[in-house]
Amino acid sequence: MMKLSELGEFGLIDVIQRIAEKSRNPRYDSWRQLLVGIGDDAAAWQSGNYIQLATTDTLVQDIHFDLSVISWRELGWKAMAVNLSDIAAMGGIPEYALISLALPGELEVEDISAFCQGMIELADKFEVAIAGGNLASSPNVVITITVTGRSKDNRILKRSTAIPGEQIAVTGFLGLSAAGLKMLQEKAKLDDETINILRQAHLRPTPRIKEGQLLLQQGVNAAIDISDGLVADLDHLCQASKVNAKIEIDKVPVHPSVKANFPDYQELALSGGEEYELVFTADKVTMEKVKRALDCPVSVIGEITDENLPARVTLVNSKGNTVTPTKAGWEHFKNEVPKTKVA
Repeated sequence: MMKLSELGEFGLIDVIQRIAEKSRNPRYDSWRQLLVGIGDDAAAWQSGNYIQLATTDTLVQDIHFDLSVISWRELGWKAMAVNLSDIAAMGGIPEYALISLALPGELEVEDISAFCQGMIELADKFEVAIAGGNLASSPNVVITITVTGRSKDNRILKRSTAIPGEQIAVTGFLGLSAAGLKMLQEKAKLDDETINILRQAHLRPTPRIKEGQLLLQQGVNAAIDISDGLVADLDHLCQASKVNAKIEIDKVPVHPSVKANFPDYQELALSGGEEYELVFTADKVTMEKVKRALDCPVSVIGEITDENLPARVTLVNSKGNTVTPTKAGWEHFKNEVPKTKVA
């Protein structure tokens, strides 16, 4: 018998996906209309002239967050951001949110009110309505949010549509969130501006909703958001598209605040999770259109290929030599130490 710690999060997803696929019944409207099931950032199904989208995420106390370093208002914002980022990765328009909370009875009502204010603050930025949910008692805080949305027209971004020869690019800068977590864990002494930048990146990320929609408009087909780390999430995209990727590590955009204060900045940018930037693929002509259309930085960091590489995602330095990553991205069940644990 294999344990979950041996199989890992993504192995378990494969098991569940295979079981679900065996239940597929083409006689049912629900199965016939399903366009994207298990294995992408959000589920998608046809609904009239639009594609409906749905995603859900759970945040568990001392696994995803530590109440000694995050305020309740920041936690509300981040819990909503995690889900909205999945809709962004599909190029969708978020519409409704369902909130389920499992909470200890000794919590202060004021804290949960602050949590709701933070959640609604971000939801309002993207015109998302809080439509319902569920409450339960629990020894620890468990937050589950489900967000539904739709396509702008009748197209969505997917993980499974990358093509050999396309360039790989990312929005924004990488490493900020991981550096922010490290700063909080180690109580690093940094200047006020850097502290603010890193804390904002880790605790109050802004999902790339507008950017995801613009990617679709400019002709991009394949994308994923960076939640587990650049290398890990790009690996998910490559697996779904049945391709490989070659990344030039010197082209990965690292924020100056991270470079200046963290000697391991490259590792933070390559393997640090919870970035909620988008990594996407496109041909050269489309990529130039994307650069002109987006307000945020867009950095080309590599290419999609069907050539035989040492790994599905292979890192190379400026001389073309293969570089082995020193750390993998986050994976539940295999990562035994809670990633928010404060020393």
